[in-house]
Amino acid sequence: MSAIATAFLTAAVPLALDGESATEAGGNGTAIAIVSAVSIAFAYVLLFALWRYVFSPKARARRDRGRSD
Repeated sequence: MSAIATAFLTAAVPLALDGESATEAGGNGTAIAIVSAVSIAFAYVLLFALWRYVFSPKARARRDRGRSD
């Protein structure tokens, strides 16, 4: 479990700094482009997980089933 947390924190630092942690020696912006692509991919995965586990009809039915009075 701690390995997952470490991996998440390692990936979250460039996302939190919005690419400012990536310095370029050559000045072509490749590192910033990579951080941007990773940020976009992370956002899509997060949105998919949010939809899947909170807003999907299956999740809604599961919540309603547990709420039956």
